[in-house]
Amino acid sequence: MLAALGAVITASLSGVMMPGPMFAVTIAKSMKSPWAGIMVALGHAVIEVPLILIVYFGLREFFQNEIFKLVLSILGGGVIVWMSIDLFRARRRIVKEGKDTSYNAFTAGIIMSGLNPFFLFWWATLGLSILLKFTNAVGDWALPLFILVHWACDLVWLSIVSFVIYKTHRFWGEKVQEWIFIILSVALLYFGLQFIIQGIITYVGAGI
Repeated sequence: MLAALGAVITASLSGVMMPGPMFAVTIAKSMKSPWAGIMVALGHAVIEVPLILIVYFGLREFFQNEIFKLVLSILGGGVIVWMSIDLFRARRRIVKEGKDTSYNAFTAGIIMSGLNPFFLFWWATLGLSILLKFTNAVGDWALPLFILVHWACDLVWLSIVSFVIYKTHRFWGEKVQEWIFIILSVALLYFGLQFIIQGIITYVGAGI
């Protein structure tokens, strides 16, 4: 059981620590609050926990439908592009006036998970494989334990990021903070456009 748990923790940490839209928005939100990581992780769980149950109980084929992939890629990419523009426009208000973007950390966690096609497809393929290996080794009763351990990895990592960013950002100066927001907004723009373009390419390549 310990070996199976170790494999889950390793796979979970390798996923959550990989730079992506959720990591970028966590950094942005951590400028305002040391609890941003927790709120992003909670928003993430709103999508991830039901998703794990869905793929585990045999509905993963739905997420592999080519039309669904295309719609989700365009919709999710479009929303992330909008979030990047909103962050870019709000950068001076955040730094100089202490205001925030039009979406909070909890909402960002939901959006970055529920509208992230790569995240959904990962759970329908590789994520499911890891889950099945764990339950085959330990037993079906351990499904809640898998969910708890996996989410705890997200929570711990995002909380550490959030705490460190919040505690140190005040020493960076306003210009540096503005440039960080610009970089993060460009990163979100990249991820959003990547979702859209990759979704279209995949759909065309499928020949539907």
